[in-house]
Amino acid sequence: MLILICDAFDPGLPAKLARFGEVTDDMGRLGQADVALIRSKTKATREWLAGANSLKLIIRGGVGMDNIDKAAAKERGIRATNTPKASSIAVAELAFAMMLAVPNQLIKAHNSMVAGEFLKKELKRTELFGKTLGLVGIGNIAQEVARRAAAFGMVVKYYDPYVAKSPLAAKVATLAELFRTSDYISMHLPLTPETENLVNADILAGAKKGIVVVNTGRGKTVDAKAMAAALKSGQVAAYATDVWPSDPPPADYELLKAPNVLMAPHLGASTKENLLRIGAEVEQIIEAFVKEGK
Repeated sequence: MLILICDAFDPGLPAKLARFGEVTDDMGRLGQADVALIRSKTKATREWLAGANSLKLIIRGGVGMDNIDKAAAKERGIRATNTPKASSIAVAELAFAMMLAVPNQLIKAHNSMVAGEFLKKELKRTELFGKTLGLVGIGNIAQEVARRAAAFGMVVKYYDPYVAKSPLAAKVATLAELFRTSDYISMHLPLTPETENLVNADILAGAKKGIVVVNTGRGKTVDAKAMAAALKSGQVAAYATDVWPSDPPPADYELLKAPNVLMAPHLGASTKENLLRIGAEVEQIIEAFVKEGK
């Protein structure tokens, strides 16, 4: 069996997978690979899969699978799966770090010090304690965010039409209600036809004025033009994002130059500990796959 590692995983993973067969990162051998490991960078499109003549299993190291053409994979008899639990803590910690950075004005404070300024009176902080956090989606990552929010004394609500109840947050009936009644929003959605531009001009217009939105899910779940306009008007106080329509985003992407945007280059899953967890899940998946074939 040939295992092709297409993207960046833990450096120790090839040695751990060697017991299953040959492991390579030579993309020229895609046509010979039985198993392909990808993360966000590789796009397993219909054309890409057409060049993978021997592929039987593709594993996305991470949560979202929108970079895999699942219909094309199914047509070719290729099993597509992911590592849904591995990234929960890493992404949740980044989401919460962003949620802390905005009201504490950490970026402005740091940059002003670097510039030789000492803006002690000018930079006004607010607290998370007592504020309401609205979670859009209540999957593994959002649940970790909810646990951290509770520790900070926040009131936690969620909107997710596919989850009837959660012990960690109170459910609201609509996305509009969540935005209308929350001080902070944390986005945790996959990208699907249903979720693309889910946060649009109407949702933002009806939101509580001065709301802060954090997005560590998928960039395209937020209408960039609408968000930029809401930031300029002050309807949205800040937008913190680690996710983009592409990696990197287009140079003319509206949110790159909008005011009060805190940006990170898709770092959510990129912790040392998380790469180890992803590798462990990958190893378990391949082991089960091999046993099924015997």
